[in-house]
Formats: sequence, structure tokens, C-alpha cells
Amino acid sequence: MRWTVHGERSLYESVWVSLRLVDVELPDGERFEHHVVRLPGAASSCVIEDPERGFLLLWRHRFITDTWGWEVPAGRIDPGEAPREAAAREALEETGWRPTGKLEPLGTWHPTNGLCDQMFHAFRAHGAEHVGQPADAHEAERVEWVSIEEVRRHIAGGLVPDGFSLTSLLLALSSR
Repeated sequence: MRWTVHGERSLYESVWVSLRLVDVELPDGERFEHHVVRLPGAASSCVIEDPERGFLLLWRHRFITDTWGWEVPAGRIDPGEAPREAAAREALEETGWRPTGKLEPLGTWHPTNGLCDQMFHAFRAHGAEHVGQPADAHEAERVEWVSIEEVRRHIAGGLVPDGFSLTSLLLALSSR
């Protein structure tokens, strides 16, 4: 059953996010306005895995949820940039490590498709070379290689609270 969209109007607009009211009609004829969050672009993550060191992760605080947790490097895709290129750029900017080899796609998804049009792309790199300090020093308290066993324990213990990172890591672990 497909819902019919009759139009939408803006409630709030910024360069980061847009809140819209969408006029929708259900197949049975019921019609109402539904809140929709629109984001100007998709995002990419880069799971960097090394057979001897594990995964390269960031330990960071998120003020919105007031939580600490492990995350993979990730961020918005710039206009004209391919998702794979964004994943590599974000990894370098946030960690100071440049992914080596061709990035392998892990998956693409809409994390909250009942409310938001955001799209995530996840990629895996099989190794990285250290280039220097992260360009985005404010992104994380620390950047560390974390063993695969420890990553599994962190996931089970709730220490990967970020959905983008959690899904990216689970996709990487399931395809090993």
C-alpha cells in the first residue's frame, strides 16, 4: 500500500536540517499532515580494519544525548563528492590515518525512514597509514586501535551507542 503525497511545507530551514509538514493520504482515503525531517545530504562512514590491530575507533562525547561511546569515522558527503571519497576523507580528517587500498562497500540504509530522509553509506578499509594528527581535533577525545574481541564486548556492553557506528561495525563483523 502506497501513501499519496499531496505536497509539503516548511516549518524550519537551516544549512543542516529542514523540518517539513507533508500532506499525505492513506490508501483508505484518510488524509493528514506528517512531520518529516529532511537533511541536505547523505553521510558516509569508514570502518578501518587491520588484522593485527583491530578497528580504528574514536572515543567521543555527544552533547545531544550526553553520552560517551566508541564511533567509526563518519560525516556528511560534500556536494559533488562520491560516498566512497567522503568515507576516506572523513577517516583522515577525524583520525589522522589514511585508509589504504580500495574501500569496500558494506551497505546503504535510511536509519529512521519513518521520520527522516537521511541516508547512510558504510565502507570498509583493510588497513591505514598514519599521516599525522587529526585535522578535526574536536571530533574525539582519543583515537585508538581496538581489538575485534574488545569491539564485540563494547557493542554488547552498550559502548557503541551511535547507530551509524553500530550498524557499520555490525556489517563489517558479519562480513568477515
